[in-house]
Amino acid sequence: MTEIANSPGGVDTEVVGDADVDVVVVGGGVAGLSGAVRLARSRRSVVVIDSGEPRNAPASGVHGLLSRDGINPSELLRVGREEVISYGGRMISDRVVTTGRDGDGFVVDTAGGHRFRARRLLMCTGLVDRLPDIAGLRERWGRDVLHCPYCHGWEVRDQPVGVLATGPAAVHQALLFRQLSDQVTLFRHSIGELGVEDGERLAARGVAVVEGDVTDLEIEDDRLTGVRLASGDRAPLAALVVAPRFEARDDVLAELGLTAVEHPWAIGDQVGADGTGLTAAGGVWVAGNVADVLDGVPAAAAAGVRAAAAINADLVAADTDAALARRRTRSVAGVFTPEAEAALCEQVMGERRHGLDGLLPLGPSQQG
Repeated sequence: MTEIANSPGGVDTEVVGDADVDVVVVGGGVAGLSGAVRLARSRRSVVVIDSGEPRNAPASGVHGLLSRDGINPSELLRVGREEVISYGGRMISDRVVTTGRDGDGFVVDTAGGHRFRARRLLMCTGLVDRLPDIAGLRERWGRDVLHCPYCHGWEVRDQPVGVLATGPAAVHQALLFRQLSDQVTLFRHSIGELGVEDGERLAARGVAVVEGDVTDLEIEDDRLTGVRLASGDRAPLAALVVAPRFEARDDVLAELGLTAVEHPWAIGDQVGADGTGLTAAGGVWVAGNVADVLDGVPAAAAAGVRAAAAINADLVAADTDAALARRRTRSVAGVFTPEAEAALCEQVMGERRHGLDGLLPLGPSQQG
C-alpha cells in the first residue's frame, strides 16, 4: 500500500489502494484508541477508521480519568491518535459502510471507496443518545442538560437540579444526584404514578416530586435557568438530568450476524460479548459503549485495552499454529529426500547398505 503522510490532526488525509492488516479498529473514541495502542505496542499492524463523531463532543471536560481529570474530550482524542501513530498504527478519517467475511479474515469497505482486509476486527462504534422531544434539549446536552452523576455531578453540586423522568431508572437517578445536592426535584413527566416504595424513598431523602410534563427550557445568557411545565408553572434549575435511550451503533455489526440486545435495566441496547469483548461472531470483538451503554471514559478505555490483549493472544495462537504446521510439513517432506534415505540406510545397514558402493570390487585394503 502507498505510504501516506499524516495530517496535522493525526489522521490520514488520503488513502491509496487496499491494505492487509492484523486488526481493523472501527471507531476512534477512547475504547478504539486504547485498544489500538495496545495492539500497536505488541507490533500488530493496526488501522483505526473513525468518522469523527465522538459522543462526548459537547462536554467541556472528561472527569474521573486518573491524571487527566477535566481534559477537553477533543484534546484527549488528539493525544490518543498521536500515541497510536507513534507506535506505527494508522488513523483513517472515513466511515465504514460494510463489513464481511473473507476466508479466515474480514473485508472492511469505507464510504471513501477504500477496502481493508483484516485478520481480526475490534468494533468500537459507540452509541447514540436518543433524547426526549423537548425543544432546546439537544442544544444543551453535555453542558447543563446531563445524565451521569459521575461525569458531571461534581460540577452541579449544591445547586438546584431537576431530574426529568423518562423511564424506570428515574428514581435511581434522582437518588444518585441527591448525594451531590440537597436541592433535587424529580419531574414525573412521562412515567405516570410512582410506586409507594419509590415515593417513600424519595421523600426520605428530601427529593421533591412534581407532576406534569416539562415542555420548555428557560435559557438566559447561554445557561439553563429553569424549566416550564405544561401547566404554565416554572421551576428554577441550574441543571436538568435526563436519561436518554442508549442505542448501540450496530449497523455494520449486523452484517456480521450481530445485533444489539436490550440492556437488563431497559435503558437501551448493546451488543453481547464475553468478558474480553469477544462476540458470537468469531474474530470480532467489541469494546466501549457499543458493548456496555454504561461505560464512562475510564471504563471504555479499559474495555479497549482488555479486548486488544485478547485479540493479540488469539493472533499469537494462530501464528504459532501456522508456524508449527509449516515445521511439520518440512519435517515430513525431508524424510523422503535422497540424502535422508542414504543417511538412514547407512545408519541401519552399515556396510551392508544397498547402493552403488555395494557393487564395486573390494579395494586392496579390504581384500583378505
